[in-house]
Amino acid sequence: VQPIGELWLRALQATIVPLVAALLFTGVVQTVATASAGAMARRSLGYFLAFLGFSALASLIVTPALLALLPIPGNAEALRSSLSAAATPAANTVPGLAEYLKSIVPTNVIDAAANDRMLPLILFMSVFAIATTRLPSPQRDLLSTFFAAIASAMLVVIGWVLAIAPLGVFALGLTVAAKTGAGAIGALIHYVLIVALTGTVILLAGYAFAMLVARQRLGTFARAMIPVQIFAFSTQSSLASLPAMLGACKRLGVRDTTAEFVMPLAVSLFRATSPAMNLAVVIYVAKWYGVTLGPEAMVSGWVMAILVSLSSVSLPGTISFIASVGPIAIAMGVPVSPLALLVAVEVLPDLMRTLGNVTMDVAATAAVDRSEDRAGRA
Repeated sequence: VQPIGELWLRALQATIVPLVAALLFTGVVQTVATASAGAMARRSLGYFLAFLGFSALASLIVTPALLALLPIPGNAEALRSSLSAAATPAANTVPGLAEYLKSIVPTNVIDAAANDRMLPLILFMSVFAIATTRLPSPQRDLLSTFFAAIASAMLVVIGWVLAIAPLGVFALGLTVAAKTGAGAIGALIHYVLIVALTGTVILLAGYAFAMLVARQRLGTFARAMIPVQIFAFSTQSSLASLPAMLGACKRLGVRDTTAEFVMPLAVSLFRATSPAMNLAVVIYVAKWYGVTLGPEAMVSGWVMAILVSLSSVSLPGTISFIASVGPIAIAMGVPVSPLALLVAVEVLPDLMRTLGNVTMDVAATAAVDRSEDRAGRA
């Protein structure tokens, strides 16, 4: 049974680098194109990027604090040992500061991709995508279509791999159960709790953002969000919640012109909880495996979490989990093999992801509307 689980895990990992590189390229090109759409678009992107940075930073502080307050249970050690048996080769180690600064600029981007050096690869693809936006339209469209096709093809491949996920997860789970018994359940519950609590911090930050930046009354904002959050909880989809979010904006007094422009932009580009909760997964696995995360690893994770969140906003939850968390783990020198098992319980943290995302989408839209007022008075 164990070889079946290992083969499925390897097939899943094989899709990470090409998928993320292609998605990042198309995401950066789309972001740059959006920024050129006018002042409101630039203000929206400014709020989005600022909060994504905050989200990642909050996770680097909150998740270790939660793990100190609620330590990983002892039965997780047996679960870790059983997963180690199915683990792939060890993740990259993070170099010292001098070597780290040199390593973020790849001398050979193909070599960086082949050796899973995610941060230099991602930074190169970001610069390459920005450069592409300066090309004449025929050349720009050609490259954009090429990378969009790569992303689409890789999504088909990963769809095939995930189609047999029940078999792969069952094979891995059977190996785990044989070595840990019911203790694995307690360890997974603890993992879900830590990741969900980190997402809760971002959800609450959305309310603070609405009060401090959008200047909304807490009670008014909270009441406006209740129907949206109920709908988001039932659908687990920010896109499906778009009509409800537009209704919340109307109840908050946001102008229709602002809401109808910013809200679709937020749904397509902005997932506020992604950096925090993706980093929470990686930090949890690092603690689980005894991997010490130094400053260089933290910086790599912070940058990677922000960039990757822009490239996977349109993906289904399961694919987004692998495509988003995998590169962060690799960049921080954390094993990726546990993700194959953790994805099986992602449906629970994903509820918190959706609630946090829709709350922050509405708060950001209200903030942009207020900034438009200030700009008009200036």
